[in-house]
Amino acid sequence: MLLIGYCFGIRSERRLCDEVHVNLAYRWFCRLGLDGAVPDHSTFSKNRHGRFRQSDLFRRVFESVLRAASRNDWSAVKDLQSMRA
Repeated sequence: MLLIGYCFGIRSERRLCDEVHVNLAYRWFCRLGLDGAVPDHSTFSKNRHGRFRQSDLFRRVFESVLRAASRNDWSAVKDLQSMRA
């Protein structure tokens, strides 16, 4: 879900959850199906500020996705790479 937020400029985790709840393409990308439960927005902040506070896990996952996307020549990769800076 966070990748959708990065790609589409959705900065608020609350708004991201709302968007995933109503957008079928986002739901498909997240493998939620039509009746799948969307995680609560607080899940992201609790993990970021608590569990992963001293870790660079999110940065490493994001950079790994960028590398995989660039190997597959995704056009959105250039936009994502500019966000990383």
